[in-house]
Amino acid sequence: MLETILNYELYNGITVADLFDEEFLLSVLGSFAGALTLLIIGLFFAGWARRRIRRIPETYKRMDATLFNFLSNIARYAIIAFTVLFILNSFGVQTTSIAALIGAMGIAIGLALQGTLSNVAAGVMIILFRPFKVSDFVEVSGKMGTVKDISLNFTELSDLSNVQVIVPNSQVWGNIITNYSTNPKRRAEWVFGVSYDADLKLAEKVIRDTIMGDPRSLTDPEPFFQVNNLGDFSVDFLARAWVKSEDYFQYQADMKRNVKVALDQAGVEIPFPTQTLINHD
Repeated sequence: MLETILNYELYNGITVADLFDEEFLLSVLGSFAGALTLLIIGLFFAGWARRRIRRIPETYKRMDATLFNFLSNIARYAIIAFTVLFILNSFGVQTTSIAALIGAMGIAIGLALQGTLSNVAAGVMIILFRPFKVSDFVEVSGKMGTVKDISLNFTELSDLSNVQVIVPNSQVWGNIITNYSTNPKRRAEWVFGVSYDADLKLAEKVIRDTIMGDPRSLTDPEPFFQVNNLGDFSVDFLARAWVKSEDYFQYQADMKRNVKVALDQAGVEIPFPTQTLINHD
């Protein structure tokens, strides 16, 4: 009975008796040590390759860092997968059957995670077509902010209040994307109303000199200052001037205050809506 148990074949010619053989145990331990060494080397090389690919845009400034972050992750996972398959193959495991099993599991997981996979597909499209990149100021899916990270599943923004906003990529790619950082210049626009009794030439000069006197104002393209509307209570000037994109928001706010102060100092009245009540008694 004992001899029958000891001669029982466990796997690929290995019997129960072999488990008590010193040379066999040393051989198995050696194989495991070799496999562990290969795994450590594979993980090290995967991390090294990821870091090297991510640093490529630091050397070549014209290359997009977002794309290379994506490629570095693909390279890392590919090296790890190749290492695991190589180790399994060295132990005599049929990797073709494992690949088929992984494929079947992939189909099942794909059906269960359709929403997640749609985010991944959208992330790939964002990275390939690059409608925006990290550090751009954008508006996506109704959210506005600076792009901090683009992953396969989501896009991370930091809004104007420095609050983290996570937007699933499927909602980014499937909606209108407004990128405020693509063009180096933006046109700011204001409407300033003055009284009907005001000197229009003086008012226009004050508005023009105040805006164009700011060092952030650009002369190319040509700015625009002109009466645009005769309102119920005021004569409205339309003012347009160009500024660098990074200065736009603060510049637009500053000019509203500066023009108001300059018109007051020049004695140009800025009217406000009034109503006249007539009593016929």
